Amino acid sequence: MTDHRRAVQPEVPRPPVRAQLDPQRTRRYRLFSAAVLLIGVGVTAAVLFGHVDHPQPEQLLIAGPLLAVGFLLSEQLSIDFDVRQISWTISFAEIPLVLGLVTVPFEVVLAAYLVAGLGVQISRHKMRHLSYHAGIMCLEVAIPYAVFYLLTNDFAAMPVWAAAALGVLTSPLVSTALGLGAMHVLGGELRMPSAARLGLRSLVVCLMNVTVGLVAYVLVNNAPWGWLLAGLLAASMVALYRAYSGLLREQRDLETLSDVSLNVARSGQDVMNKASVLTNVLPPEDPADWQAIVERIRDQLNAKRVVLHLKMDSVDEVRRLVAGVPLPDGSDVDRDDPILQLAGNHVRYFKLSDAADDVQEALRRRGVYEVLVVPLRGASQPLGAMEVHDRLSRWRGFGSADVRLLRTLSSHLATAMDNRRLVGRLRHHAYHDPLTGLLNRTGFREVAGDPVRGDESCVVMRIDLDVMSGVADALGYAWGDRMVLAASRRLRDALGGEVPLARLEGGSFAALLVDRTHEQAQEIGEKLRAGLSMPYPVDKLTIEASALIGYVANTAEDGDDTLDVDTLLQRADVAVQAAHSGSDPVRGYAPSMGQIFLRRFQLVTQFRSALETGQVTVHYQPKIALPSRQVVGVEALVRWRHPEFGPLDPDEFVPAVEATGLVDALTSFVMDQGLQRVRSWLDRGLRMSAAVNLSVRNLADANFPDLVAEALRRYDVPPQLLTFELTESGVMSDPERALPVLRRLHAMGVTLAVDDFGTGYSSLAYLRQLPVDEVKIDKSFVLGMGTDLSDMAVVRAIVELGHSLGLTVVAEGVEEDSAREQLVSMGCDVAQGYLISRPLSEERFEAWLRARTIRARGLRDETVLTLVS
Repeated sequence: MTDHRRAVQPEVPRPPVRAQLDPQRTRRYRLFSAAVLLIGVGVTAAVLFGHVDHPQPEQLLIAGPLLAVGFLLSEQLSIDFDVRQISWTISFAEIPLVLGLVTVPFEVVLAAYLVAGLGVQISRHKMRHLSYHAGIMCLEVAIPYAVFYLLTNDFAAMPVWAAAALGVLTSPLVSTALGLGAMHVLGGELRMPSAARLGLRSLVVCLMNVTVGLVAYVLVNNAPWGWLLAGLLAASMVALYRAYSGLLREQRDLETLSDVSLNVARSGQDVMNKASVLTNVLPPEDPADWQAIVERIRDQLNAKRVVLHLKMDSVDEVRRLVAGVPLPDGSDVDRDDPILQLAGNHVRYFKLSDAADDVQEALRRRGVYEVLVVPLRGASQPLGAMEVHDRLSRWRGFGSADVRLLRTLSSHLATAMDNRRLVGRLRHHAYHDPLTGLLNRTGFREVAGDPVRGDESCVVMRIDLDVMSGVADALGYAWGDRMVLAASRRLRDALGGEVPLARLEGGSFAALLVDRTHEQAQEIGEKLRAGLSMPYPVDKLTIEASALIGYVANTAEDGDDTLDVDTLLQRADVAVQAAHSGSDPVRGYAPSMGQIFLRRFQLVTQFRSALETGQVTVHYQPKIALPSRQVVGVEALVRWRHPEFGPLDPDEFVPAVEATGLVDALTSFVMDQGLQRVRSWLDRGLRMSAAVNLSVRNLADANFPDLVAEALRRYDVPPQLLTFELTESGVMSDPERALPVLRRLHAMGVTLAVDDFGTGYSSLAYLRQLPVDEVKIDKSFVLGMGTDLSDMAVVRAIVELGHSLGLTVVAEGVEEDSAREQLVSMGCDVAQGYLISRPLSEERFEAWLRARTIRARGLRDETVLTLVS
């Protein structure tokens, strides 16, 4: 039958909507319980006085106790389930009820039922609602007897077993109706389809129990050895019910495990949503979330009380949450409490009757007879402990199933808590720089997104330390990290804790300034640069550092309301690059800066296509020997006529190409064009060389000499007619890699020349070590010879130095006859400049040769071209 006497469990603390915080519902339930008791007593009195069948003494002494035992056994074999947080019970009570109905008078069954039922309720500490339970019990016995008497007296033809069956079937209908009424009074409404299914389920179980009871009665009365068959039938029913009860309990246990894990995950998700990216710690746990979890565990274990000792995110704080009957006064526990002195992860069981003295004292302080306690341990730290006090529903106390469930619950709970904290740490690492603790690029984008998209005027500032690579190379990355950490502290102290500050990479930082104008941003940038430029004490050294700062604002006057954080960071980076190339170390972004870098980006991305489509060509500037004026060679110079930008200055696109991997393609292109011209001149009997400029990247490529050798073989050009011009800075930047490449080229017979000599940081010692054949005097000295005696002295010194080292000296930038005459008097070997010719395209250079030179036979019977005055 369906026993709704346990539909209300006052010992269970309810959630706020159903707690004792609602006194009106409490009063309504008390009135409802009193009404149920009065109705039950009234119906019982009516049945007692409405029939004349009185019990015999042997019935009271034998049948009464047997029925009481039957009712007690049916309670112990009950099946519990929940409907909307209300506990319902299905038991075997219909079997002893129908047996009593057909064998003994009403008073005997009622007395046995009340003794057994109220005794169970008292043992389960449900004293507060005995009136409700007593009224239900009276009705569950009185109404079936009333129906039975009515059917057997007025319908004499109806068999006794049929009247008994119909009478007992009214019991679950009455108890279900009253249980739904109690649920309504307490605010736990149940929809009509669910209520109908619940009543139907109770009726079906009741019918099965009645059938079993009547079959057993018939077998015992009419069949030989019928009592044995009835016993087998009863044993089969008990086994069936216990199996079903076990499956139902396992289902409820799994649901509880799922609910606990989901609630912890949901709580963690709420904490994640509330967490600020700016902070290094998560917000504190919400005790209300954990209270619901503890309530769920207590309901499933049917315990008097569950106490959760939860260690929050802070190191020392331990919060105690209680579900069920409140703890007695003076029951506070400390770290030395013997019940909480746990080792390992297994469940401990303590009982007042056989525990140690200190444990007995701890149990008395808690006001309990038995307790299950289990630690909550994470992967790296303890998370707390959980205590379960006094099981309510069974006389035998906690069993092995409860221990298994608690062990699994604690494992799931600890794992879910550990995972939540792990997710919190991963979230922090995802948005913060591990070295400085500042935001990283992702975190900065997250924090700055809303202010940038909103109506606020924001300034994104980028700060670059410009000595970081030097510190890391000289002292190691550890000392570079220390310098970054020191710089981040200076920035944080200068900006304050409320300003979003991020480390983007290396020594680059970004800050978001809200409600700041351009003028204020300039002032803040100057302040930050002054703080960052103060000396850094590093490993007993004092490093003089400096910083470059660029900033950009998304103010309304910018006329662009579609800016995002990435765009602002990119523009701030453009401003920093402008500060690198300019004299002002703090620069605000201007649209013209963006156009410059956009143009540079376009040139780099379009260069390879320009090589393939013929936009890039090679021009040739002749070189003549002094004083004979014979044309000895040319310098091959790259030119680019862009379809959109027109003719481009090599100083604009060559550095951009050198900064990328395209410089190898550029050098190969110019070299191939130059060798092709040399081959055509050789075919015409002219022996003239071609000079090609080399990049730093070419000198760092160990395979470059092999590419040169292959090109010389392909065009069948003697190595002496190919000259590579290299700058002093290009060699001195990485001499360990450049010198082996130069020695291989020199061994092949290729002529090597030092370009722009006198302007770099070269030393004479390095010049002696370089395997070079020529030095080219920088044109700045040649152009100043006519007006500056110091420039003339420098040129004279370079000529004498080159000749002393056995080198050919080439002067570039010759634009006047007087300069040429002075170079002749100094003994300079070769001249190059606008006086002779500007760089010319292939066709125009051939025309220049025809117009400005004459052919003659040289000393070695070769054809030479001599420049006509």
